[in-house]
Amino acid sequence: MSVELLAFLLMLAVFIGSSFWAKLPIGLAMVAAAIAGTLVSGFGVPVRHLVEGMFGYLDTVLVIATAMVFMKVVQECGALQFITQSVFVHAYKHPTILLVFLMLVSMFPGMITGSSTASVLTTGAIVAPILLSMGFPKVDAAAFIAMAALFGMIAPPVNLPAMIIGAGVDMPYMGFTKPLLLLTMPLAVFTALYLGLRFVNSERMREVALSLRNEQGATGVRSILPLGALLLLMLVPKWMPHLVPDPGLPLTFLLASLSGFLAQPRLNFTKVALIAVHDALPVMGILMGVGMFIQAMTLTGVRGLIVVGVLGLPSLLLYLGIALAMPAFGAVSSFGSASVLGVPFLLALLSQNQVITGSALSLIASLGDLVPPTALAGIFAAQVLEMDNYFPVLRKCIVPSVAIVLVGLAAILGANALAAWML
Repeated sequence: MSVELLAFLLMLAVFIGSSFWAKLPIGLAMVAAAIAGTLVSGFGVPVRHLVEGMFGYLDTVLVIATAMVFMKVVQECGALQFITQSVFVHAYKHPTILLVFLMLVSMFPGMITGSSTASVLTTGAIVAPILLSMGFPKVDAAAFIAMAALFGMIAPPVNLPAMIIGAGVDMPYMGFTKPLLLLTMPLAVFTALYLGLRFVNSERMREVALSLRNEQGATGVRSILPLGALLLLMLVPKWMPHLVPDPGLPLTFLLASLSGFLAQPRLNFTKVALIAVHDALPVMGILMGVGMFIQAMTLTGVRGLIVVGVLGLPSLLLYLGIALAMPAFGAVSSFGSASVLGVPFLLALLSQNQVITGSALSLIASLGDLVPPTALAGIFAAQVLEMDNYFPVLRKCIVPSVAIVLVGLAAILGANALAAWML
């Protein structure tokens, strides 16, 4: 057995032992696995490499932190609650449109932060009572929210797995908007109707609409000012690039967050920011742990071993590996799956358009957030619905998950044709 293979197996064993048995946070389990790999390979504890790996995803960490601040400001202003109530009251007679809208609302925080957890814990908590009032059983409502979180994580403008895959091959995160919309939006519509259409009852919908109309929780149109500011800050630099420079996502989110004072003059920005960063720490910790894990794999030659192994796979096994291995490795982390497997798979598919292929790989990698034991989207969705066991939620997600894999593989196979039509 080669040293590289031994190191890889030991890293996996230490990670599994640390996270499952020792119950360490995923980020710390990855750090322990990285150190185990460097020790068995004869590199000791290479502090410089570990620190370098920890800061490998600094840009992404900044995006997550500032995006979470923005989401908390939006939540504090009551924007999402106001929009959800307003649309429900006016569209309850059109259940198909309403289900799709609730799916998009549930996706929104993930689209902004790149985190499925953010979707579940913010809009998921807002949409869940509405779904239950419409007649959804708890398990179906949790599955609805979990799948929305996955689609939100992959939909533009922020797609962390695609960013990670692109960083591994020095591909800038540009030109992904259209492919990601094409991959996620039809799947989101299908999933919303598949999970929810059979529970819609016109009389019950009318009762929910009346109750929402009488609620006093929303703060009015003024509450959506931060969302309007964000759209302007994102779109104006694209419309007038010679006049308005692009401030970048972290600064864009911060500036849009500050506009929350216009919507809510009594906003305690410091308190909101502290809560937001605290809530984002688990995801940021995972990314830092992933960075150390990948740096250790690179230093010890494990990453090269995986790349060579993937590049040598025949076509059938290559696509089978994409369909099965990427979601399965998501048991570690969907971000880890994107980095460890997404990069070599992208290199093995250099004949295909890289933007389309990277988008499709990120879509398939997102399923890692439904794979036990981490299963972040499934676990948190079950918690929001006050369910003790999250496995029934995962079973409800099987059909949409298969659809994700099939759509992702189809996009990879037709990447060049899609690029000629879209890019």
